[in-house]
Amino acid sequence: MRSPIEKIKLSKKAKDQLIKLKKNTKIEQWNVLCRWAFCRSLAEIHPPTPYPIPADSNVEMTWQVFGGDMADILLLALKYRCHHDGLKTNSETLNSQFRLHLHRGIGYLAGDFDVQKIENLFYLWSINNPK
Repeated sequence: MRSPIEKIKLSKKAKDQLIKLKKNTKIEQWNVLCRWAFCRSLAEIHPPTPYPIPADSNVEMTWQVFGGDMADILLLALKYRCHHDGLKTNSETLNSQFRLHLHRGIGYLAGDFDVQKIENLFYLWSINNPK
């Protein structure tokens, strides 16, 4: 599936937060941490608050690098979330909502004092997905 999101460039603040997360979790790849962050934001009940996010860091990746084997699933999740929130699913909205969810999720993970190692990410997932 072709994604309307081609390149992802993070803010300096998000880059600094990812550096902290890399140190704590020992996950070295930006894209893996970004996937966790994106999914963390999607799990929130309320949509992210719209605000301008600068693309002022040197961290940049393509959609395919971000999503990897899960790129199509992540795009469908974003489209579903936009639809659920009463938003359009055009390219502009998807790009905007993706950036908002990604940056909100990075902020949530970086600000969560319980995320001190990789196991904590799995714990966060398990409490949000009880059997």
